[in-house]
Formats: sequence, structure tokens, C-alpha cells
Amino acid sequence: MNPQVKVGIIGVGNCARALLEGTAYYRARESGTQFTGRERIAGLMHTMVGPYGPGAIEPVAAWDVDTDKVGKDLWTAIRSGQNLDVGIRLDRGEEPVGTDVTVLRAPTLDGTGARYLDKITLAEDWPNIDGREVEQQIRDSGVQVLLNYLPVGSQTATEWWAERALNTGCAFVNNIPVFIARNPTWRQRFRDAGLALVGDDIKSQLGATYLHRALVKAFSDRGITLDRTFQLNVGGNMDFYNMLERSRLVTKKESKTGAVTDAYAGKLAPDNVHIGPSDYVPWLGDTKIAIVKCEGRGFGGAPIEVDMTIKVPDSPNSAGVVIDAARLARYATDRNDVHVDRWVSAWLFKAPPADVAQESDLLAMQRLDDWLHGEAGLR
Repeated sequence: MNPQVKVGIIGVGNCARALLEGTAYYRARESGTQFTGRERIAGLMHTMVGPYGPGAIEPVAAWDVDTDKVGKDLWTAIRSGQNLDVGIRLDRGEEPVGTDVTVLRAPTLDGTGARYLDKITLAEDWPNIDGREVEQQIRDSGVQVLLNYLPVGSQTATEWWAERALNTGCAFVNNIPVFIARNPTWRQRFRDAGLALVGDDIKSQLGATYLHRALVKAFSDRGITLDRTFQLNVGGNMDFYNMLERSRLVTKKESKTGAVTDAYAGKLAPDNVHIGPSDYVPWLGDTKIAIVKCEGRGFGGAPIEVDMTIKVPDSPNSAGVVIDAARLARYATDRNDVHVDRWVSAWLFKAPPADVAQESDLLAMQRLDDWLHGEAGLR
């Protein structure tokens, strides 16, 4: 059997659905194939991460708060409640993933805002807030990497789960815009424990943030002064519905704004940058549409404007990154070289640790690929 990365999934939403359906998709296509790690397979940034192939993600535990998901097997739960079709076509007799995993009740904490409660009913409450019961669930199931898919704005809940990871010896992948990997205290605690901590806030595989960063860096590289820029996003899934509660967006806006301005070598006045979620459009479903605009001045002060519209499947765009993040977190722990976490974060996340936040995506990718092919100690 191929080596597995045993993951625990915190929040069984659309992104979890895309990850597990994608795992089923790639397992069906890698069956009987021996990869060297240098092949290119459509939809993947890395075919192999150390010994871990494209089908290596193995869910062994999952938690949610929605009565429509808690108590169901994971493969059924990802198609339940408010979850949507995420556009992954399973047409080769793919085997379901997670049918032997029962979704457990997570603590609510701040994981459900007012908008979420418009749409879901909470399962019977879970009283063991000290975490001992969940820690035992993690140990009993053999989780190696915890994947945080909580809704935007879940600061207290994310910190609670990070503590569970430390107490049980798990790596932690923080996919949401709550600052854990960027926080020096959390980062040092995970390093002292020899565990990988990567995050924060997933950078979609080919999304608005990555392309916006490439655009403003092109302005810098080509000597163009960037005067003003904005990015507006709309979508129709529960992530966008949750973000209608604007009080939950403080760290999201900071994360998205910083990811773009960090890529520009000059300075932009705050009033000349607007980056963040815009609105919820139900009929878009899991499709996200982003509009990006950059205004600047070139040779002799001549004006330059660039307008870009991006239309992407939101959840698969996330899963294409998380499949690498989970495997890299596990492989870094295998190699006892968790200092690579900073380059993993810089390549795959919007808000990495501050010491690498202004490095280019290209440099982060090169450093990470060097490490994957044998170089150790990227500090």
C-alpha cells in the first residue's frame, strides 16, 4: 500500500468535499503507477512529496457542528447540509474516501457566526471544552496532520484546535485567515515540539491573490509606479455567506491586503488599496468571480491601467493547494526538518511568517523544490 498522510478534518464544508473528491479522483488515476516525482499530472503542483503520492491523503477523523453532518460517515457528510457540487467529475468508478470515518461533534466556540446560524442547525452541544475528549479521538484515530477548515473569523476556535495539535503531536495546517503560523509564539511552540505549522490563509492554486501578486510584482519589476489597486470577489458558497457578517472579516482583509502589497516593492497609501470579499451571489454556487484593477504610471508618467476578471471553482482551487500543504507538513515532520515550514507557508498561503512575507512566490517555490529534492535546513 502506498504511504498515507493521516489527516483530521476540522470543518466538513465545501473545501473538505473538494479535497476528498480530488483524492478519489487521483487515486483512480495513480492505481498501479510508480511515480518518480518528476512527472507532471494535470491539476497538481507536485505529483510526489517525498514518498507521498497524489492519493496519499487519508482522512481518519473529522469534526463539525452541523446536525446535518455530525454522526454521518464523512463521504456522505461532504454532500450534506449546505455543501454544494464543487465541479469535480468522478467518472472512472472512483472509490469513495472516508466512508469509515464518522463525523464527530466539535466545540462551537466562535466557529459559527450569525450568518452561519441562518443556514444550519447546531447538533446537540458538546460540553468537554477542556479538549481531553477530542485529544483522545485524535490519538485513537492516529491523526498525523490536522487540517483547519473552520469558517472565516474563528479566532478562538482555531487557537483551541492548534492547542490540541500540540498536545497530541500533530502537524497543523491553518487554511483560514486567523494568524497562527504568522504568530512567533505559536510558531516557536510547534518548532520546539518538532511539528510542522503551516499557514495562514490558503492561497488558491490559481486565484485572485496569486494573480494579483504577479501583476503588482510585474509593475515593480518593469519600473511602473503603482498608484491604486483593488480586488473585489463574489461567490455563492457558505464561505461567502459567512463573510456577509463583516465583523468576522478583520483578519481576512488584513491577510488578503498584505499578500498583495507585500509583492509590490514600493509603498501604497491605505486609501489607494482595497482588497477583500465583496458580496454573496447565491446562484454562483461554488464559483468565485474576482475583479482586479491596477492603475499606475510608466515612462514619462504616461498612465497605465490593467483590468482583469478571474472566474474559478472556489473549493477545488483551495484543495489543489491543501493536498500539497498536508503532504509537506507530514514530510517535514518525517525528515525532522520543520524549519521548511516558512517556505511552505510563503508558497502556499497568503499570510506566511513575516520574515518571508515579502519574498517572491518564485523564490519560495524554488526553495521548496530544492528542499524536496534533497536540500535540508532551509531556515
